[in-house]
Amino acid sequence: MQLDATYADLNGASVFITGGGSGIGASLTEGFLMQGAKVTFVQRSDGTAFADEMEAKHRNRPLFIKCDITDVPALKQAVEDAAAAHGPVTVLVNNAANDKRHAAMDITAEDWDWNQSINLRAYLFAAQAVQPGMVAAGGGSIINFSSISYMMGNAGYVSYVSANAGITGMTRGLAREWGPERIRVNALAPGWVLTQKQLDMWATPEDLDAHLARACLKDHLKPEDIVGGVLFLASNASRMMTSQTMVIDGGVVVTG
Repeated sequence: MQLDATYADLNGASVFITGGGSGIGASLTEGFLMQGAKVTFVQRSDGTAFADEMEAKHRNRPLFIKCDITDVPALKQAVEDAAAAHGPVTVLVNNAANDKRHAAMDITAEDWDWNQSINLRAYLFAAQAVQPGMVAAGGGSIINFSSISYMMGNAGYVSYVSANAGITGMTRGLAREWGPERIRVNALAPGWVLTQKQLDMWATPEDLDAHLARACLKDHLKPEDIVGGVLFLASNASRMMTSQTMVIDGGVVVTG
C-alpha cells in the first residue's frame, strides 16, 4: 500500500481500531503503522498472523487483543490494555460491523438486538471507554464508520441500514457533548468497498455493474481507498472538523 500524505502528529499516537485485522480494518491498521502510530486492534478471530505480517513488513508491530465487541466489559478491558501498552488512546476507529443480508419480515427481536450490538451499541461503549484518556491527553479523534447504505435507502438488510443512520446521529451527539474537551467525533461513510468478503458473498456481476453505473468515478472501491480519509480525520490536519460525515464512494450519493 502506498500513502500519499504523512501526518507528523500520528507518529507515536496511540490508536485503537475495532475489526482491524481483516477487510477495510486491515488496511487501516497498516496505514496507521506506516505513519508510525502505535496501533491496537481487536477482533473475534485470531489476528496474530496479521500482526506478524505487519511487523515483518513495517518493523512496527500492532498489538492484537482477541475481543468480541458485543461483550462490553471485554471491550472496555481491551481499551485499558491498549492504554497500558501504548499510552492513552487518542485515536479511536470504530470500524467493525456486520452487514449480513436479511429480509425485514424475517427479523426476530433477538436478531435485531444482535445486529445493533455489533453495528451501533459497541461504537458508543468504545467511545465511552476512550473518553477519559482523551480528556487527560488534551483531546482526541473518534472516527465512526457508517455507510452510504442508509443514504441510498438500500433494501435487504434493514437492521444494518438503521444502525448506520444511528451512527451519524450518535456522532453528532458525542461531538457536541465532548467538543469542549477537544474530542472530535466524525463519521466516515464508505461506498461499496470490494473486500474479499464482499466478493465472495454478495458481489454479483450484475450488481457490480449497476452500482458502478451510479458512480461518478468509474472504478470500484478497494479497502486502501478508505485509508487516506481516516488518517486525515485522525490527524491535526482536520483539527477544526467535527460532527461531520465524510463520504468516500466514488460519487454515488450526494451530500449537502
